[in-house]
Amino acid sequence: MPRWKPDARAKLQEAALALFDERGFDHTSVEEIAERAGLTKRTFFRHFSDKREVLFGGGEKAEEPFVTAVRAAPAATGALDAVSYGLNALAAGFDEEGEQAARRFRIVRASPQLWERQLIKFASLAEAFARALRGRGVGDPAAILAAESGITALRVASDRWVADTKEKPLRQLVAEALAELRAVASAGPRATDPRGDVPTSPGAPTTGRPGAR
Repeated sequence: MPRWKPDARAKLQEAALALFDERGFDHTSVEEIAERAGLTKRTFFRHFSDKREVLFGGGEKAEEPFVTAVRAAPAATGALDAVSYGLNALAAGFDEEGEQAARRFRIVRASPQLWERQLIKFASLAEAFARALRGRGVGDPAAILAAESGITALRVASDRWVADTKEKPLRQLVAEALAELRAVASAGPRATDPRGDVPTSPGAPTTGRPGAR
């Protein structure tokens, strides 16, 4: 009976997630994943370069639909709102996948090694969003601030979503996080240092020249 099957990738993903849940990522081998899936180690490497790629896949190609959504936002759309188009496209995919996507994220969150890689992917997506904003005529630092702020909103929303995927869709949680972000950014005026535009806390002492006492 042949060991390769058309649905081999899905079988390997399901076997890997089950084993990661049971034993933890660090204590699961490629051989064990292949065996659980009823396939060979060679078949595993036809689909994934290593066991991390079961959780992280696609690279820049995976980012492209979300970046395209930012580029395609209406011309009059502001920078952060344009980023929200990309975040909405990303969240829609996770909502469609549902609990399977949440399982992957929980496994990643539980492993410092995997979470470090996830942070790198977040940073890569933020830079891709910033490039898309620059292509829309948004200058720096506005492009960077909007892109990084959007990714921060995504991280906050994702943590809430994986706790209970049935409570609210990720798209709604992202929208709520962005609304909170806008509320923080538009909070009432703060006092400013008379020497410039550096915000100061009410009652904070002023020191005059730098280094003066």
